Formats: sequence, C-alpha cells, structure tokens
Amino acid sequence: MFYDVIIIGAGPGGIFSAYELAQKAPQLKVAVFEGGQALEKRRCPIDGDKVKSCIRCKSCSIMSGFGGAGAFSDGKYNITNDFGGTLYEYIGKQKALELMHYVDEINMRYGGEGTKLYSTAGSKFKKLCMQNNLHLLDASVRHLGTDVNYVVLQNVYEYLKDKVDFYFETPVEGIEKMDGGYRILCAKESFTCKKCIVSVGRSGSKWMENVCRELGIQTKSNRVDIGVRVEIPAEIFSHLTNELYESKIVYRTEKYGDLVRTFCMNPKGAVVSENTGGIVTVNGHSYSDPAKQTNNTNFALLVAKHFSEPFRDSNGYGESIARLSNMLGGGVIVQRFGDLIRGKRSTPQRIKESFTVPTMTATPGDLSLVLPKRILDGIMEMIYALDKIAPGTANDDTLLYGVEVKFYNMEVDVNEYLQSSHDGLYVIGDGSGITHSLSHASASGVHVARHICETI
Repeated sequence: MFYDVIIIGAGPGGIFSAYELAQKAPQLKVAVFEGGQALEKRRCPIDGDKVKSCIRCKSCSIMSGFGGAGAFSDGKYNITNDFGGTLYEYIGKQKALELMHYVDEINMRYGGEGTKLYSTAGSKFKKLCMQNNLHLLDASVRHLGTDVNYVVLQNVYEYLKDKVDFYFETPVEGIEKMDGGYRILCAKESFTCKKCIVSVGRSGSKWMENVCRELGIQTKSNRVDIGVRVEIPAEIFSHLTNELYESKIVYRTEKYGDLVRTFCMNPKGAVVSENTGGIVTVNGHSYSDPAKQTNNTNFALLVAKHFSEPFRDSNGYGESIARLSNMLGGGVIVQRFGDLIRGKRSTPQRIKESFTVPTMTATPGDLSLVLPKRILDGIMEMIYALDKIAPGTANDDTLLYGVEVKFYNMEVDVNEYLQSSHDGLYVIGDGSGITHSLSHASASGVHVARHICETI
C-alpha cells in the first residue's frame, strides 16, 4: 500500500506530526505505525492485589501504544529551552518556544482547558535555592495530570482516526530506501511512502541505532541518567509544589563536581514501575482529580553520565545497573534513607513501620549494592542540600526507589528540518536523541509536518 507520509511511532512526536498534516494538508494520504496498542486497550496488569509487580508483558502498556511513554505520565508540558532537549540548537530558540506554545494551545482545545500554567518567573524560591548552592531552572509548566492527559489524547485520536490510517500492534522491522521514497517493512507485509517520519521514542533506541547503521546515517553518543525516585510526605515540598508544581533544581556535588538534578516531580502522586525491553525501572505519576491523589510527593534524583572513549555505550551502562537491581530485587528496590546512610538493608518490617507510607509495592533492599558509589554519594549530597530548602527531605523515613534510568537515543545527524542525510527521511522526538520531553517532542513533530507541507 502506498502513502504520501508514513509515521513510525504514535508518541507525542508522531501524534503532532499527524495532527499538523491533517490540518495543513488533508489531501495527503498518511499512516501511523505503532508497536503498542490503541489508547483504550492500554492497561497495565499491576492492580496491587492479584498482580503486585511487573510481569514483563510482551508490549508494556505503560511505555508503548498511542500516546507513547507519556500517555500515563503526569502530563507535564515544560515550555522552556533550559531543559527537555536541544531542539532550539536546530531550529532556533524563538521558533522552539513558539512551537511549544502552539502545542499547548492544541492541548487546551482538546480537553486541557482549565488546567494551570505554572511559572518560575519571579519566584522567591530562585533566591532561596541559590543561597543554598542549588539552582532553580526557568520554565513555564502546564500540568495536565495523568487523567486529563488521557482525555486530551483520546480527543486528539477521535479527531485523527478518520483522517489518518493507524496500524496498532504493528511494529516496523526496518526501513529500505527506494527510488522516490521508502519501503516500510513489517512482519507480514510492506508499505511504501514518499516521506517517512521516524518517532520511536526512548524505548526504540536500539531499533533506531540499527536503522541508522543500515542506512549509513551518522550518530553520536548521548548520555544516560541514573538515580532513584524519592518519595516523601507531600507537606515537605508543598511550599514549592503549590507555587511551581514542577521545580527543576540542579546541584553540583562537592565531592566529585557532578551535576545532580530533580526530575519529574509528582505532587500527591504515586510511584510506578515501567518495563523497557524487559528491564524494570521506576517512574512517577500524578493526577489532577483530588480523588486520585495520595498523601505523598515523589520525584527523581538523577546523575548524568556521558561516555566517549574507549567505552561509548551509555545506554548499555544504564541497562547493566538496572539489570543488577532487577536481579537483586526481582524488580524495583525500595530503601529508607535512614537505612541507607547507616549501611543497613531495609526490611519489610522497617518499611511497614515507616511514617512515609509507600505508594508502590517494591522489594525492600539495599541500593548501595546496586548503584555505583560515585552516583550514590551524589544523590545523598543532593538530599542533604534539598533538606535546607525543604526541611524533612533527609528524614530517616524518606523512601528511595531504584533504579530510575532515563535512556537517551544516540543523537542522530539531522539538519534544521530534522531531516537525515536521506531526503524525505525525518527523525524526531526522543528517538532522535534531540528531545527529552513531551513539549519538545511534540514541537519537533509540528516542525517536520510543516516542512513536509511546504515541500511535498
């Protein structure tokens, strides 16, 4: 079957590419291929009762399907060039911000109206952080919440389903270059197109590397972020989350000079597990609906590691640490901060007696047997630094879940239109190694779709 445009991946980049093409060039024949399921079929079997931990489904409903890995996230769209990717290096800072605001307008139109847009501009916490050797990054943050984010995706799909052909549970095995376009290879059949947009997300990193190798597309090593997810009573961080919601705070360790940062803050949220290619790691969600909120706030503390020579496989390094955690804990490990600093393994009894009640069932254990000393030392330093601006962060009953790993794709060589060295083959979203967030990935999809409308 022939299409004008084929999009590989139905994450935010792919969705917004399809949306913009449907808006600006409805005459084009467009298809979206997705290895996961349609939104309404995406269900994680973990229910806390019969199924308490990850059972390693063939296709992880948290990571794959319509909406991508962000479908069940807490729906935070950070409108900033300070973090979330380097899209601005390709298209310019002003253009990147304009596209992120455009994405925000679409989200509001399709169900996000009434949600709050937070901002760090003029915040008194910027000074407080600097006084304690911490640095609060600038951003405007639209928080949809996991529940509203789902509604927005549902409404966008309803708009697209009659304008675009969706192939769910149809993973693409490869891409072949042919005269005048590309052949997309699936298990049972192949499809051809003039233009191809690749938006496979972080979970498609290995697949993307293979495609680049086969097509001779240049790549360069990216970083991997390794750390833990911290869970504390919501009151401890409420003065920050009530005003900022998402506070991106960076700290430079005294011992090694490494940068440790907060990531994905979920006020009154829940800790969850996710499966990436059989590796179980930890993440967090939060909801706008008060009925679904918890008494805890969770956030990640991550240390970035970038390897060059002679070892370049940053993702492989992160995978090995995650596999060690899975081997020792059968999945995610949880440990009290007090146990960690005293060199004790947390036990089920000590977790049960903790004043911080865990929102996720995990295996009590010892993170010092999993995380490298340099990374763990940095995380502990950061917790004590955060305790100065949010007293109680370093309490004994603060819970640490591990490991949290953020894998980044090899950075693909593309031009200012995010087009590879092959004409008509675009690489966008987190699969490109250029974007690391919902807002940047979505903006990259709009950018490429507009370029195709101008040239096809």
